[in-house]
Amino acid sequence: MAKTKILFISQEMSPFLDLTNISKITRQLPQAMQENGCEIRILMPRFGNINERRNRLHEVIRLSGMNIVINENDNPLIIKVASIPTARMQVYFLDNEEYFHRKYVFTDAKGKFYNDNDERTIFFCKGAIETVKKLGWNPDVVHCHGWMSSLIPMYLKTTYKNDPVYKNAKIVYSVYENDFTEKMSDDFDVKALITDMQASDTTILKGASNSDLHKVAIQYSDAVVKGSENIDPSVEEFIKTHQKPMFDFQSVEDFKLYSTFYEELLQDDLIAAEV
Repeated sequence: MAKTKILFISQEMSPFLDLTNISKITRQLPQAMQENGCEIRILMPRFGNINERRNRLHEVIRLSGMNIVINENDNPLIIKVASIPTARMQVYFLDNEEYFHRKYVFTDAKGKFYNDNDERTIFFCKGAIETVKKLGWNPDVVHCHGWMSSLIPMYLKTTYKNDPVYKNAKIVYSVYENDFTEKMSDDFDVKALITDMQASDTTILKGASNSDLHKVAIQYSDAVVKGSENIDPSVEEFIKTHQKPMFDFQSVEDFKLYSTFYEELLQDDLIAAEV
């Protein structure tokens, strides 16, 4: 039987970037799934405070060279890779000088939320999708972690729904505690539109809050993971209202339970196809 292919997309991962508990989960979960016989790929942004020399990042020429269009502007996408030798895992980093070459991650030295965090999110989400296409690797499960990956479920269920790489993939989104209290730009909804999408698809993104980003991802995902014990009550209610299969918060991470969750999700799809 072919190995289950799981794509992990995260805004942070230890040891490269440790901001929240997301970094710990996205470091341990892929390794656990790989040790369980799954084939994995991991993508994250190459923020400026990730030291390339210390982490031995190097450019993947065959994957680099794409342009990601945002607001009618072409933005070069550079792909780099690094290894975690102790886990025999590779991590792909999405890089762009304008969006990521900064000393800080989401806020400046004075703690001010970057005005272009909306465009950085769009760049990362579109870039991640296109990078995997260029890899020629068809995931069975796409598991997104963190609000910066929140547009991926929407894109995969609209523009890319018939794409050979993604059309059979199950989309999982992990909801964590809110990381910011600011709002995205008022034209975020317009910027986020891509081919074959309707304006109504992105209405919630206009001046979106952190919770709004979670809700967009939940709406288009096949299943949800409660990554933090305490998430926004409105988001928790949104999950219940949309009747999404949910993997509840685990106070002690037993990553074998994730494997069962993925298998059940894929098995449900197989049963539905046979009926």
